[in-house]
Amino acid sequence: MFESLSGKLGEVFDRLRKRGALTESDVAAALREVRVALLEADVALTVVKEFTERAQAKAVGAEVLRSVTPGQMVVKIVHDELVAMLGPESGGLDLRATPPVPILLVGLQGSGKTTTAAKLAVRLRDRDKKKMLLASLDVQRPAAQEQLAILGRQGGIDTLPIVAGEWPAMIAARAMDTARRGGYDAVILDTAGRLHIDDALMAEAVQVRDIAKPAETLLVADAMTGQDAVNVAKSFHERVGLTGIILTRVDGDARGGAALSMRQVTGCPIKLLGVGEKMDALEPFHPERIASRILGMGDIVSLVEKAAETVEEEEAKKLAAKLEKGQFDFDDLASQLRQLRRMGGMGGILNLLPGVAKVKAQLAEAKLDEKLLVRQEAIISSMTKDERRRPELIKASRKRRIAAGSGTTVQEINRLMKQQMEMSRMMKQAQKLGQKGLSRHGLGALLSNRPH
Repeated sequence: MFESLSGKLGEVFDRLRKRGALTESDVAAALREVRVALLEADVALTVVKEFTERAQAKAVGAEVLRSVTPGQMVVKIVHDELVAMLGPESGGLDLRATPPVPILLVGLQGSGKTTTAAKLAVRLRDRDKKKMLLASLDVQRPAAQEQLAILGRQGGIDTLPIVAGEWPAMIAARAMDTARRGGYDAVILDTAGRLHIDDALMAEAVQVRDIAKPAETLLVADAMTGQDAVNVAKSFHERVGLTGIILTRVDGDARGGAALSMRQVTGCPIKLLGVGEKMDALEPFHPERIASRILGMGDIVSLVEKAAETVEEEEAKKLAAKLEKGQFDFDDLASQLRQLRRMGGMGGILNLLPGVAKVKAQLAEAKLDEKLLVRQEAIISSMTKDERRRPELIKASRKRRIAAGSGTTVQEINRLMKQQMEMSRMMKQAQKLGQKGLSRHGLGALLSNRPH
């Protein structure tokens, strides 16, 4: 989401880091560029003004200008101010109440509210072991209630039966009664959206709130709507009273200003981020990690967590045992490709790694998109069991057969074979060195005597 902002700030800070010493005018000029970058990213003007004033006050202090690495100190100050702007860790949803706990979702039409309701129910069931009920209060949009029922079935979540002719307040009361009788832990109430803020929408949301008395009232806002999203957040908070925000379409081509402004304007924490279409594509919001991503520092903690969530333990054990023997065949490579795709592909991983902006640009130029992983998996699937285990069997005629079977070319098969050979060579080298050798010589020992 923050790619444009990250790129512009990266250029500013690269110039700062190259300077041995900084004057006050250097710092002021850099912060002016930061201000422009934030405004272009759709951050609210008042928020940008407060941000740059605080950063300026700290950045022209004597400890920065006399620091050994003044450029790095300015980057740290901007990072800390970004974290302050995004707010403290939200701590997740507060469901400490007598079950069934009501969770009210509000927002404009098209913000992804209904999909988010289903994702949130799946998340609370899988992570917090909650028995969940979904209820659609949207009687305005055609088939909105049916849409939630379908999403509920897809995610294995119970939905409130649809009764024709009921108003939102009646549906909310019935949902709470059904949840009490059915022994549910929490109920997610998906309210109707409108194309813009209006009194009828607000009055309806207030009426439902008064009946359900929700523990959490969450605004679902589209990260791609920029400043409009900030105004929507302000209006809902003033009328309904928000406890938090869920930002959707964070994986899209948004400028990111909405995320940076909303917390500041409403005082409500951003609790979750929608990062894709799949049912598990809902992530907790960590201000410090987001600030690090914006400044190109990466987010290794999220990367490790993502790996821990997606890795198949049994598969990992088998691979570890083979690696100990210095083996790495096409079955192992296929396993790694699947793991890579589960973690969000190359793009998803590169977003979390520090200092890879240039690598990402090179990948974009080379047109190495996620389809490459799918094509590589198709090539391996077109091999026989023997070919996957003994790559040396694959000669010209077999390559032609595999290419025809996978819808690829012989050149792509050659590239994949080279990749497997290189990884296999490194595994054998690691096995020769052993654990002590690796710890003594480091990664350089694996990369030595590399064919060029």
